[in-house]
Amino acid sequence: LKEENAVLRSKINKLQILSETQADKMRKLEKKLEENKIKEEKEAQDLEAMVQHVEQNLQLMTKRAAKAENSAAKLRQENAQLQAELRNSRLENEALRAGQAGLAVAKQNAEVALQHLLQVTTSSRASIRQLLSGAESLQLVADLLKSIDRIAEVSDDGQ
Repeated sequence: LKEENAVLRSKINKLQILSETQADKMRKLEKKLEENKIKEEKEAQDLEAMVQHVEQNLQLMTKRAAKAENSAAKLRQENAQLQAELRNSRLENEALRAGQAGLAVAKQNAEVALQHLLQVTTSSRASIRQLLSGAESLQLVADLLKSIDRIAEVSDDGQ
């Protein structure tokens, strides 16, 4: 009976040690789980903040692109007006040549119109470049938003 009690006590001690070991493992796993939850919450908050920042940048770039488009349209209109003015000046120049009267004035008018036309052309090109740059920026933001979705999917799969 004493031997049996000793054997049972030994088994009880072993079971207590095993129970304590498993309890320690359980506490460590619970702690790790809590740390992972906190880490995931922080990552989610960081990701949300990044998405909001990207959305703000996208809105800003959209406004810039719209402004550049408006500016380009105005410059095209002004360019067309100046080209019409240049044609009229050339016609007037030809008429003056035929009549031999006021040739110097017509040349001066044509030169002024040409200078205006060149200025508008230069300005139009710059606006078109700005518009293209804005479109490229919008494409970059769209690609970034796509990659954010992929990151979120990978994070969800990794859990």
